[in-house]
Amino acid sequence: MHIHILGICGTFMGGIAALAREAGHKVTGCDANVYPPMSTQLESLGIELIEGFGAEQITLKPDLFVIGNVVKRGMPLMEAILNAGLPYTSGPQWLGEHLLRDKWVLAVAGTHGKTTTTSMLAWILEDAGFAPGFLVGGIPENFGVSARAPGTPRQDVASTSPFFVIEADEYDTAFFDKRSKFVHYRPRTAILNNLEFDHADIFADLSAIETQFHHLVRTVPGQGRVIVNGQEDSLQRVLDRGCWSEVELFAANDGWALGEVHADGFDVLFNGEPQGRLAWSLMGEHNAHNALAAIAAARHVGVTPQVAIEALGRFENVKRRMEIKGVVNDITVYDDFAHHPTAIATTVAGLRAKVGTQRILAVLEPRSNTMKLGTMKEALPGSLIDADRVFCYGANLGWDTAEALAPLGAKAQSFTELDRLIAAIVVEAQPGDQILVMSNGGFGGIHDKLLAALA
Repeated sequence: MHIHILGICGTFMGGIAALAREAGHKVTGCDANVYPPMSTQLESLGIELIEGFGAEQITLKPDLFVIGNVVKRGMPLMEAILNAGLPYTSGPQWLGEHLLRDKWVLAVAGTHGKTTTTSMLAWILEDAGFAPGFLVGGIPENFGVSARAPGTPRQDVASTSPFFVIEADEYDTAFFDKRSKFVHYRPRTAILNNLEFDHADIFADLSAIETQFHHLVRTVPGQGRVIVNGQEDSLQRVLDRGCWSEVELFAANDGWALGEVHADGFDVLFNGEPQGRLAWSLMGEHNAHNALAAIAAARHVGVTPQVAIEALGRFENVKRRMEIKGVVNDITVYDDFAHHPTAIATTVAGLRAKVGTQRILAVLEPRSNTMKLGTMKEALPGSLIDADRVFCYGANLGWDTAEALAPLGAKAQSFTELDRLIAAIVVEAQPGDQILVMSNGGFGGIHDKLLAALA
């Protein structure tokens, strides 16, 4: 089958492209504003990319068009598909029907930590010999790719693995299907990591997102398991609306919890009983909770906590999650995907715990749809309070970043030109500083430009 993917360079749709190619399909695709790491991954797979959404692409005559949620009515190619009555489907529906239907799906949902927790869980199963398939909204360093079909387990050379680990996004499926993506996955094991208000462009309030999470819970079979953050009132409200599966808590005393915290990790408890000590280099309590959720989910498919803990000791995190891009003149530049105020706050706090009194220069691009709308601008100063200096790039926004960050006083500066932003950072930076760049996009290649300017 030849499939042509519209919006192929998003992390999710790029993962589908990789899986489809691995399954033997011919894959082509189109998108705009392409940037790494997904563009690099697609090129390495030999997948042909077409810039833009021109109507002439229907002459490729694929068997099926797979539509990403960046596609809107009015785009020439989409209008041509509709006018010609050509077959199309959404990315999540194609994935659910063609690749997940016969699998034991382990889905990771939540406002924060989906990519990291999904990567942890996939790595635990891989390290334990289960050879899972996976689709992650980023590139786990342990694998080097964002998606892979199930392989051959160590204990069964006659068949491929039945397990598939997937990042379960609550964002809508497509312009013609406004349900959350994750309702298409039908998991047997579901992690509900946390739940806050986000995606203000498609959800009116937190209750609307809770409804979608309730729809996800409805798809988990009675013999399945829902693994839930015990500290989240919003998730308890989701469960109170109905749950027909076994529930297991983490970040809670009557479930999976953190024991004694050490400089290089922490002790893992289950119902108060020690399960082992996890030694690793990841920062922040949020990552410890991500680990608890992954250990719990892996246990559901037969991986002992001890094996899972040992595997996580070899976990190498995900690209763009506190990734060190370079060190120049004793100044370290990090790249992080944080774009929601809560994620920004936990990222800064994690770095602060690591570097102590060294200065943190936070560099932020409010690029997500929610941030562009200004819905959470009042929360930004509080999320950046632990940084020593704040540099914000506010081009193409409908609100004034300088006004929003005014509570931070003189330590915050705002810019609408990237070159001026970089110049200001270079003037401020000193040996020993930690420059934390946060954006969910390419940010104009700021990391390399900043490193070159610092040199």
